[in-house]
Amino acid sequence: MRLDGKVCLVTGGASGIGRATCELFAREGAVLAIADKNGEAAAQTADRCGALGAQAFSIEVDVGDAAGVRRMIDETVARYDRLDVLVNNAGYGIPGSVVETGEDDWNALMAVNVNGVFLACKHAIPLMAKRGGGVIVNVASVVASVGIRNRAAYCASKGAVAALTRAMALDHVDDGIRINAVAPGTIESPYFDAILSSSRDTEATRRGLRERQAMRRMGRPEEVALGIAYLASDESSFCTGTILTIDGGMTAQ
Repeated sequence: MRLDGKVCLVTGGASGIGRATCELFAREGAVLAIADKNGEAAAQTADRCGALGAQAFSIEVDVGDAAGVRRMIDETVARYDRLDVLVNNAGYGIPGSVVETGEDDWNALMAVNVNGVFLACKHAIPLMAKRGGGVIVNVASVVASVGIRNRAAYCASKGAVAALTRAMALDHVDDGIRINAVAPGTIESPYFDAILSSSRDTEATRRGLRERQAMRRMGRPEEVALGIAYLASDESSFCTGTILTIDGGMTAQ
């Protein structure tokens, strides 16, 4: 019960890493606010967490919308009276080089992947500081430190998340707020399901994704959730500004 009684808000909680994180947090005793653009799927995750014994409710929100993010924070605090842990997981990727990426597509991705983190932290940090501290865990990616082909916007956005994590950690260490990030490698998730479904040769694409990692397999959302739980808990009390890599050896090669 590493998160016993802690109020935790998870964005992108309806599927993939977000859903796995919510379910693990529920088993660890957390009180949950589960936010996602897909309100129905977020409600299903909340129901699942409730079945695991947790208090949980869902919020439908687009984290790229400033008013929506403010409402998300306000609803969480109105219901639970505080916010102890914020997990900024919501995000997505699009294919394309810089030349191939449309301006509208670039701006829409940055609104979610970067502005969403900025806005949630902007509104959560003063509340945490007022109560003497808290924890923020952002979901970056290994592409923050190594490039991959045909994902220019995604790489740029996750690089921004990693840099913002370090900057905020230094700015708010005296507020008692620890701010860290995980950097997953290639994880089985709806994002990669979409890549496979659009591929001309599904098996060749899957093989290529597996072989990025030294371990020759894709990671599971539950494996990333364990890293998020570590950073969210008091076990990581000496960590701030840390980017925890969970990539099956992808960046060690």
